[in-house]
Amino acid sequence: MGTITVSHLGKAYKKYPSRWARLAEWISPFHQRRHHLHWVLQDIDFTVNPGEAVGIIGINGAGKSTLLKMITGTTQPTTGGVHITGRVAAMLELGMGFHPDFTGRQNAFMAGQLLGYGVDEIAHLMPEIEAFAEIGDYIDQPVRVYSSGMQMRLAFSVATAHRPDVLIVDEALSVGDAYFQHKSFARIREFRERGTTLLLVSHDKGAIQAICDRAILLNSGRLVREGEPEEVMDYYNALLLSVESAAKISQQAGKDNKIQIISGTGKAEVTDIALFDSEGLRVDVVRVGQPVLLRIAVQVRQYNERLVLGFGIKDRLGLMIYGTNTDLQGQAVESISPDGIVYFEISFLMLLGPGTYSIHTALTSSGTHFVDNHEWREQALHFSVINVGKPLFAGCTWLDARFVVHSQQVEHP
Repeated sequence: MGTITVSHLGKAYKKYPSRWARLAEWISPFHQRRHHLHWVLQDIDFTVNPGEAVGIIGINGAGKSTLLKMITGTTQPTTGGVHITGRVAAMLELGMGFHPDFTGRQNAFMAGQLLGYGVDEIAHLMPEIEAFAEIGDYIDQPVRVYSSGMQMRLAFSVATAHRPDVLIVDEALSVGDAYFQHKSFARIREFRERGTTLLLVSHDKGAIQAICDRAILLNSGRLVREGEPEEVMDYYNALLLSVESAAKISQQAGKDNKIQIISGTGKAEVTDIALFDSEGLRVDVVRVGQPVLLRIAVQVRQYNERLVLGFGIKDRLGLMIYGTNTDLQGQAVESISPDGIVYFEISFLMLLGPGTYSIHTALTSSGTHFVDNHEWREQALHFSVINVGKPLFAGCTWLDARFVVHSQQVEHP
């Protein structure tokens, strides 16, 4: 089984004020320094244990791809080091290592040898590689005529022809069609169940939270958050909002001692949120199909020309089940004076499957929380759904499906 240990890892590039400064530094008899170091990554420390799946997230330019290149050895670090045990398969840049004038088959043989396979071993695996890639006769065509999706299919098929001890995947899978993405993630899950250690870089929140045991957030070349995928993704969302709207990020313990990650300018804030049953009693356990009322109190701190409330329901993995806002419903509130309180009531049937769920809230001036983010509050409320009196069913949504069965007798001579 494979492990990845990253210790004090850093990467810096030399930046010169001009091309002549570079030349002057080269020919200077006293080796006078004419550059400064631009740090892409600094002081990165983490360990991926055998059989563990870790996701790496961060905004563009955070240093994710550079980190993976150093882990796989295609780029040398400036400081620190990486130690990996076991056979490694990596998918970094799309088609990395493919020669455009060689056929897919020829490139598969070359890529396989780079992964440590022998020629006879690759020839034995080739039928399986072709079958999984599903690119048909293109396997014997030059790679230059391939689409990006076809390159990804072939690269993934070669990299995963044998179950590796360590699998490292960058954003390359994002270019594939939906069918092959599902197929690829099914193979990744299969490898995970058999003990493969996984390091995954993706902007796909669902993939990170569904596959990974832990997530790491990079920002400006530094590791700023590490923990459970849902918590790290919540912080990542807050970070995105703070970048767009110059909002502040804070943490607060909710009534159930769950940590709420909050970002926003503070012009308005949620002061109370609760679910009520049809008798007006607060509830945190709800039956499948039960009518409920979600009541949210908002304190306005500064004058708001227009106030929009949004809310979303997430499952226990943090995957969005449903979301809407008053702008979409045509019910935005206009001209609210400071220190005013606005009460919102949302009624609906709890058409969710048994499980635990959370509600997040957003206060903005429009239909998007990237403009005038007054407050974004993750884990604002938690509740559970139980099945009482309904037929057993699977999944996170109750559709109340009804069967109508018709049969026809066949007469035999």
